[in-house]
Amino acid sequence: MAGYIEKRLYDGEILRYQGQFHWLSHFRAWLALIVLGVVIFGIVFFISEQIRLRTTEFAVTDRRVVLKKGLFSANVQEITLDSIEGSSIRQGVLGRIFGFGHLSINGRGETHIVFPVMAHPATFRAHAERTKQSTPSAGSV
Repeated sequence: MAGYIEKRLYDGEILRYQGQFHWLSHFRAWLALIVLGVVIFGIVFFISEQIRLRTTEFAVTDRRVVLKKGLFSANVQEITLDSIEGSSIRQGVLGRIFGFGHLSINGRGETHIVFPVMAHPATFRAHAERTKQSTPSAGSV
């Protein structure tokens, strides 16, 4: 099933990499359901986490990096690849062991995207950098 970002690619734009949540993000929702399932809070938390996980998408295309959040409304942030000036990854001890963390990509000016906890943030960043390097810039056409 095509996601929000896939359906809204520009003409000729190619999806290079689709980020994903780490399995621990799903585990947290399931754990809440199992441990707190008899309590309404556990069920509500489980449902809200599943909605968040299923309605958040992040990807690298051959032109831009995109983060989409939202179920009924879409909050979309994007930075064109040639506008990327830097990035940072924040991982704790467990993030280093299990391969998850926060990624922040900075663009020109005050533009930046802070991604939710994702699986393999270094891989996502590497795909963005690799795609940026392999895509000819607008000035060199």
